[in-house]
Amino acid sequence: MNILDKIIVDKKQEVLLKKSIIPVSQLEASVFFEKKTISLRQNLKNSTTGIIAEHKRRSPSKSVINHGFTVEEVVKGYQNAGACGISVLTDGKYFGGSLDDLLLARASVNMPLLRKEFIVDEYQILEAKAHGADLILLIAAVLTRPEIKALSEFAKNLGLEVLLEIHNLEELEKSIMPSLDLIGVNNRNLKTFEVSLDFSKQLAAQIPDEFVKVSESGISSIKAIQELKPYGYKGFLIGENFMKTDNPGKAATQFIEQLAL
Repeated sequence: MNILDKIIVDKKQEVLLKKSIIPVSQLEASVFFEKKTISLRQNLKNSTTGIIAEHKRRSPSKSVINHGFTVEEVVKGYQNAGACGISVLTDGKYFGGSLDDLLLARASVNMPLLRKEFIVDEYQILEAKAHGADLILLIAAVLTRPEIKALSEFAKNLGLEVLLEIHNLEELEKSIMPSLDLIGVNNRNLKTFEVSLDFSKQLAAQIPDEFVKVSESGISSIKAIQELKPYGYKGFLIGENFMKTDNPGKAATQFIEQLAL
């Protein structure tokens, strides 16, 4: 069993447990259910830099990345840096995140927040909405087409945007549907953790123009972004590169300033 399969097995257990403790009615009573969505899609379309900065404490491939900063310090740093949106990892077991991180991020900044999570159930989309997210991530590698359809339509009905993540042409072809807003190509093979920008380059032409194209993982240089822009990418998700520094906000500021030159 590869790491992704393992995460999904654990995630399904976790969701069952949470459902037994926190009823849907409690999630729906959240003040954020009335909040107007801040559009990442629009922000990326209007931006010349397109950075989505990530809050990420650790990962299965890298163990600890950064435990030194509060969520508030990191996300305010990203907002001040001029990021278009912020991705907040909420998986606990493998990434050291939590829904509290999302809540703290929401309390700290006024910009699009992505709940970065392994979503397998509508309940998690309700959680995302209840904790202040503006968009959710769906991973094509772990969902069937009917699941992608059901989950993305459920999210859209709550007013959330949907970023669908793919790794290859097969995943893209099974996933294309009107209930998606952004399509992200993950440059990391989730089975081997090997990273290559070629994934983004090869798939770019196959992604229909109505979706905003996002490149994710393994982007650590201005050069990488300059290479990807001609392929039509508007968004660039950067996590580890900022988080592994002494000051993620400062690192993001310097990166975005350089990119804007």
